[in-house]
Amino acid sequence: MTSHPRRRTTDIAPIPFPVLIADIGGTNVRFAVLEDAHSALREFPTVHTAQFPDFATAASTAVLDTTAIMPRSLLIAVAGPVGEGLTKMTNADWVIDANQLIGALNLETLVIFNDFEALSLSLPALREDQVMKIGGGEPISRQPRIVLGPGTGLGVASLIYGDRSYTPLAGEGGHMDVGPITAREFEMWPHVEHLHGRVTGEALLSGNGLTRLYRAVAALEQADGSVCKVGADVTRRAGEGDPCAIEAIDHFLTFLGRYAGDLALVFLAKGGVYVAGGIVPRLVERVSRSPFRTAFEDKEPHAHLMRQMPTFLITEPRPAIAGLAAFATMPERFSIDLDGRRFGA
Repeated sequence: MTSHPRRRTTDIAPIPFPVLIADIGGTNVRFAVLEDAHSALREFPTVHTAQFPDFATAASTAVLDTTAIMPRSLLIAVAGPVGEGLTKMTNADWVIDANQLIGALNLETLVIFNDFEALSLSLPALREDQVMKIGGGEPISRQPRIVLGPGTGLGVASLIYGDRSYTPLAGEGGHMDVGPITAREFEMWPHVEHLHGRVTGEALLSGNGLTRLYRAVAALEQADGSVCKVGADVTRRAGEGDPCAIEAIDHFLTFLGRYAGDLALVFLAKGGVYVAGGIVPRLVERVSRSPFRTAFEDKEPHAHLMRQMPTFLITEPRPAIAGLAAFATMPERFSIDLDGRRFGA
């Protein structure tokens, strides 16, 4: 193995195979198993977090009870800040207790990642058929990349290259504030419902955010905003020609482009900006003709710089699983501080 004198052995130590991989979102849990470093990834059906009292029960039911493979390791991505072995999910009722899971699932090794940190690990390996390019610009190798994803919440992470390895940086960027810019947005703003007393990226750029936007537009048009209970109602009504739903989706994609552009400026993401999550792939036919890219580039005095940065929609349905599989096969390719995040029996 290549020597890494400035990196702790525990951060790049091999992961014992077989490896159980899990991506826990606010709504769904996705599972896969990697038998060894050269085997194909075996995926299992997605299950809902609300159907199970805890992760161990979900993993046993969805995976371990259906295969003879006995995982020695678990790589787990969670939607929320990663704590010291005890992680509370942001948008679900589960608590991930590393030591309890090691005993319950008879594991040798467990490593915990933030879900968008895990997703960022997949970015260098995404193929052309796993993404859809939106607008101009070309990615520059080894330059910073950004990924953000509207779903149950709004996840954000970046991936930085240096010293022959990739470093993921995960945070809670989805909770930054947003505000109106256009005249129509200022008219709409008094009708936008707050989340935790604020209007954040997550308040608007999530499933519930899409319904907030619909209700705000409906209030302006003196229409019934209560007809849309969830984001899927908005997309369905837009397909049926509801003008409030069509405008709400345009606002959604405008705010998403603007938010992505702000993040791109923070990191100078010349490696590309990637949109993931469960919502935007359902709007794939609208994205390329939406205000998304215009809003992304509208960053004077740096509009010229923004036009050079490419934006992509990730169409691969399980990118976080792919990212964790990449870490399992070659942990030395990534520079990640696993102190308080890697556990052994």
